[in-house]
Amino acid sequence: MKTTLFKEASFIRNGRIVKGDILIENGQIQKIEPSLKKPAEQLIHEPNLFLLPGAIDPHVHFRDPGVTWKEDLETGSMAAVSGGITSFFEMPNTKPSTTTIERMKEKKKIASEKSIANYNFYIGATEDNLEECLGLDNIPGIKIYVGSSTGSLLVDKNSQLTPFFEQKKHLIAVHSEEESMVKQGQEAYSHSTNVHDHYLHIRTTEAAITCTQRLVQLAKVYNTRLHICHLTTKDEADYLSIEKKGTNITTEVCPQHLFLQAPDIYEKIGTYAQINPPIRDSKHATALWKALKNGTIDCMGTDHAPHTKEEKNKPFGQAPSGMPGVDTHLPLLLNQVSQKNCTLNDVQKWVSHQPAQLFGIKNKGFLEVGYDADIVAVDLEKKWTIKGEESFSKCKWSAFEGETITGKPIITFVNGNIVYREGNMTKEHKGKEILIKPLNERSRRK
Repeated sequence: MKTTLFKEASFIRNGRIVKGDILIENGQIQKIEPSLKKPAEQLIHEPNLFLLPGAIDPHVHFRDPGVTWKEDLETGSMAAVSGGITSFFEMPNTKPSTTTIERMKEKKKIASEKSIANYNFYIGATEDNLEECLGLDNIPGIKIYVGSSTGSLLVDKNSQLTPFFEQKKHLIAVHSEEESMVKQGQEAYSHSTNVHDHYLHIRTTEAAITCTQRLVQLAKVYNTRLHICHLTTKDEADYLSIEKKGTNITTEVCPQHLFLQAPDIYEKIGTYAQINPPIRDSKHATALWKALKNGTIDCMGTDHAPHTKEEKNKPFGQAPSGMPGVDTHLPLLLNQVSQKNCTLNDVQKWVSHQPAQLFGIKNKGFLEVGYDADIVAVDLEKKWTIKGEESFSKCKWSAFEGETITGKPIITFVNGNIVYREGNMTKEHKGKEILIKPLNERSRRK
């Protein structure tokens, strides 16, 4: 592992943009000073680049094992680091689903051999696997599909949910859509070939807010550490702005729900825009952006859920839901910085600081002495056009295809090693299992 010295680098220190030197040794940040004279094996002197802590994506689907023609832990992690994401939490709806201690061990072993980024995995809840969940240590949490999505995992009745909400060992992450309402919509529009019915009549705003209200009330009763995944509605944002205050409840939003809008995106790319929960109209996107900026929404994730072009080309009713996003996540936010819609401080808070703090991640998410050297160097002035064919992801498409944006990751360090530089990937260095503090060792969220 090389000793690396960044000279005259720009980065954020105590909320201000500064220039200085950063020394990396043994995979960690050892010194941050205005000027360092210590020799290093690798010198990076590119004052035009800006350093950010590597992004942490708390919500990906890398399809490994069992569905690896769509993606696997190698290609998904390669796409992630090319976009400045150095750590990820992967969801359990693979084949077989990650619902037992043994399957979790197998998944972590696969990741240790294939993943370029740092990794950890949710265990999926079923009606009868609470003991398996409680038998695991060092996981981000238990994922509960309270509304069915891609895969077969579903726990939606209060009698089934209560034991999971009562336990105090693991965070509970939820896909929040009221299953009975979604089923009703699916039955009523079972013969529809109109993709607009997906968000207008099947996975409705009512299904989302009804479920979120139910889960929040359960969490309040049992003081549960609850994380609501991929928020999509103004209704939920308005509700949470009041109801989550003083609780252990947090939530996330994805770029596609901020920067893509119905009906335009469905007219443009059809079932390629179909995801669960769905992309909604501008009223919801505007409200979500406001909620992210005012702190109602705590952090961001991608819900990277790739499918092949062949699968997505099928008509509505047959095409699967999901889209890729790990390689465009940070760039899309840098583009917002270039348009002065947010600041670099906002971006690193949403994609690095907050995920690290909310999930109790050790030694990641900050450019600070003693933290792991997960760093992305970005060119804030770089204009480029998103092209799915150039992605490291297997699916080779993007819902943002053809958009010209400003801001691009140039170099990505994972644990002190350069794994990506200007289009070139190094597979030599593998990521490490992310270490997570137990719930009872974390300070209460403010």
